[in-house]
Amino acid sequence: MEIVLLLLKQNLIMAVYLLIGYFLFKKKLVGREGSADIGRMLLYIVMPVAVLKSYITDFSVEKLEGLAISFVIAALALLLSIILSRIAFNKEQGVERFGTAFSNAGFIGIPLVQMTLGAEAVFYVSSFVALLNILQWTYGILAMAGDRSAISFKKIRTNPIVLSFLAGLLLFFLPTGLPEAVNSIVVTIASMNGPLAMIVLGVYLAQIPLQSIFTDKIAYKCSLFRLIIIPLLTIVLMMAFPAKYLTIKLTVLIAAAAPAGSNVAVFAQLYGKDYTAAVKEVCLSTVLCILTMPLIIGIANAVL
Repeated sequence: MEIVLLLLKQNLIMAVYLLIGYFLFKKKLVGREGSADIGRMLLYIVMPVAVLKSYITDFSVEKLEGLAISFVIAALALLLSIILSRIAFNKEQGVERFGTAFSNAGFIGIPLVQMTLGAEAVFYVSSFVALLNILQWTYGILAMAGDRSAISFKKIRTNPIVLSFLAGLLLFFLPTGLPEAVNSIVVTIASMNGPLAMIVLGVYLAQIPLQSIFTDKIAYKCSLFRLIIIPLLTIVLMMAFPAKYLTIKLTVLIAAAAPAGSNVAVFAQLYGKDYTAAVKEVCLSTVLCILTMPLIIGIANAVL
């Protein structure tokens, strides 16, 4: 019960950040270009540093075992979400398939894990984030563009999240850590992830008439699968793993139960799809997750 209350508290704090972004756009203090710049800063600097920070820890066989387990659970959870997204939507609904399959594990999952389960738990959620990024640039592009030739493995190799994941693994295995001054910089930048991510989503929210967000049936269907059905079935999947891995399972579940990732809007723009529909899915699921996330984690905490 304690983790549910803590998660609810953190969700409310992140809702405040969301409202700040909404206010900044409405008052013309931040425009679309400004929010895009913040988004790029998150993608190329803040999120990779947050992932890297989770690996600044002493090596142990126990942690290595936990990392391997988190990777397996993350892979199974992502495979499940892809299958369910294909069941829920047809191939012409690429935006919906993408938004349903891929959660906002980086922008929302990492901060929530850090704030509810502690900084050490980010060590395990990074497996999910790295795999999600690889799948977005492969299956995600295929679902969105409908063309295998659009897939670029170079973009996967140079993806900042994937690179930070690999660099973090190297740090984990090396016997020496970072200098104190560098470590302090890493900690400070990583702490920016949650507030900046939600401010950007608040700017997205401000660009769409609120009434249209809450009256879109497809957005509700996407949110139902993303926030309820996929997380519940992920819990069932996790029951196959021993209870001693509870923290790891809750860590991956928070990432898997996060709302639709903001990248769905980026990819929709890139491939000439319905950008407005993508933003509605992101915003509606982000608002609703304030209620659904504590519910899902409460159920998981009781049965896992």
